[in-house]
Amino acid sequence: MARGPVGATLRLPGSKSITNRALLLAALSDAPSVLRGVLKARDTSLAIAALRVLGCTIEGEGTDLAITPGSLAAGTAVSVDVGNAGTVMRFLPAVAALSPAQVAFDGDPRARERPVGALLSALRTLGVTIDDDERGALPFTIRGSGSVRGGAVTLDASSSSQLVSGLLLAAPRFTEGVAVRHEGPPVPSLPHIEMTVRMLRDAGAEVEVGVGDRPDFWRVRPGSLRLGDFTVEPDLSNAGPFLAAALVTGGTVTIADWPADSLQAADAILQVLTMIGASHSVSEDGLTITGSGTIGGIEADLRDVPELCLPLAAVAALADGPSVLTGVGHIRLQETDRLAAIAKELDAIGGDVTETEDSITIRPRPLRVPAGHAWDSYNDHRMVMAGAVLGLAVPGIDILNVATVGKTFPEFTEFWGRLVASGGTGEPTP
Repeated sequence: MARGPVGATLRLPGSKSITNRALLLAALSDAPSVLRGVLKARDTSLAIAALRVLGCTIEGEGTDLAITPGSLAAGTAVSVDVGNAGTVMRFLPAVAALSPAQVAFDGDPRARERPVGALLSALRTLGVTIDDDERGALPFTIRGSGSVRGGAVTLDASSSSQLVSGLLLAAPRFTEGVAVRHEGPPVPSLPHIEMTVRMLRDAGAEVEVGVGDRPDFWRVRPGSLRLGDFTVEPDLSNAGPFLAAALVTGGTVTIADWPADSLQAADAILQVLTMIGASHSVSEDGLTITGSGTIGGIEADLRDVPELCLPLAAVAALADGPSVLTGVGHIRLQETDRLAAIAKELDAIGGDVTETEDSITIRPRPLRVPAGHAWDSYNDHRMVMAGAVLGLAVPGIDILNVATVGKTFPEFTEFWGRLVASGGTGEPTP
């Protein structure tokens, strides 16, 4: 538990989402690129390893990397391990199709259950040969011919925005580019597609986006890419549990280097935190969140910021009224069924949680950890973070497999330990 209101300044590692997009754009560029501030974590290490397998030269130490595009010889057979990284599983197949190689993809057992079939079907429509025994899932093999025809394709991306980004990122290298139309329920995490579009344009691609608040059409023209010298923003989704700590303890947390014009969903994150009771300010020091000591129940659509769902559910369990978090059905298909997992763990310590297909309702009740009970992380980094947030206010939270946070934030436990110890005076920085 926290001894009192926390007061800390954090300088977070780089964004996983931006790092993996930048790595891929660098690999497809016409010239070498330099990436600065890259995230060093399992998901990004898997992306780096995959691009090396596909012929790229990636060198560097710490968080700065130099990437030189490369290619494989015709007929080469290689394997890519996606682990449980959705960005690797969904971004790399189109890149592999541009090589004249046979590229086998596989990953962790959970990755074989995660949706990728719509992407494989789309790639086939665009001229790519894929062997997957009609499973529409891992493992599968891309039989590259050295080019991809491209063209128009329609798919249902309601299970993951990465299905769209995985096509758009490689599209400048397709002979005809690509025109992607989504048909189905609303695409979740739409700001991540906006991130893809902005990064493509900054690298020189010509991108057209459909009209409306939630566009369902994207076109990328064929052309060259040049990423150049690129700096990765801090990971704002990983800021979630630390900002939640200010709410839970009535303290103050500052995130240094908070971007003024972010590629990430910064405004949506701040809007939700304000709804639940935080105040915020931006200065030269970064973004500062202050908790009032009172947590209100909220009704919030998290479709565009689903990474907040689990830490926010933990905060909501400590609120003064019920909360309903909607637009999150797709997170059942991530590292674990996140709605089922958070409901089970909160209920186990006395919570009152109701799930629907696309939402979760949390009714606050006194929470107590039964003797011998441990908080199960389900090998999901967000479940570790949610448990950590609850542990600020609920004695006895013991989290299983904390090391799974290494997927996106290896230093999380170090940062969190300093935050908890701050008691209003510490400054946890790397």
